[in-house]
Amino acid sequence: MAKTALITGASAGIGAAFARLLAREGFDLVLVARDESRLNSSAESLASEFGIHCEVLVSDLSTDAGVIRVEKRICEAGKEIDVLINNAGFGLRSSLLATELNDELALIDVLARTPMRLMHAILPGMKERNRGTIINVSSVAGWTAGGTYSAAKSYLTVLSESLHTELTDTNVHVLALAPGFTHTEFHARGKMRMDKLPKFMWLDAELVVAQAWADAGARKAVSIPGRQYKVLAALARFGPRPLVRKVGMNVRVKQRPK
Repeated sequence: MAKTALITGASAGIGAAFARLLAREGFDLVLVARDESRLNSSAESLASEFGIHCEVLVSDLSTDAGVIRVEKRICEAGKEIDVLINNAGFGLRSSLLATELNDELALIDVLARTPMRLMHAILPGMKERNRGTIINVSSVAGWTAGGTYSAAKSYLTVLSESLHTELTDTNVHVLALAPGFTHTEFHARGKMRMDKLPKFMWLDAELVVAQAWADAGARKAVSIPGRQYKVLAALARFGPRPLVRKVGMNVRVKQRPK
């Protein structure tokens, strides 16, 4: 019987790249996002190309109702999820001083609270079966000081590392994927200015996903794709915090529209 992977934010970018990789590996898929038409199109394409079963689950993960819908699917008897990819996310272009509180709360819900809830739902079953993989799509921004987004990603990375350590003696693996700037719709949707970023700083979503899957198989706790981001992540983690804070804030400011 084929294994099943559930992917949030599966309609584009890193989520869509994970869907293709896992479909190629022979996994049946549960694709989760808000855009039903794009999900259906992706499901039809993947099922036709790879001969797998694709299930579509339309959910807004910034709402309790949306998260509960996914939690129920995770816990459905006889339909175990073997791989969970917590990928859904978005960013805000403005400072906390200029955003609406509801937008900030929605960001925390999607980036931090929802992955925690989905892991809380899935881990008991994975631990009982003694198998399973969870990849939480975090960011190198989690080691900088770039507002609520950085704070939420820091939470996700630390929680992933904690669970990875707790589950060391099992066949359940938890990995934090911490990419840098990646060619997706993320920045365009957030209306962020990215025209000043050098080309060598951009990563390809397919390569990011391939590295994450390989690192999960190697039982690593954190995956940082790209040599440039391995260097930057080390500087952000171990460099002088005043400098890290200044650089992180400068990057955030440059992304905001004039």
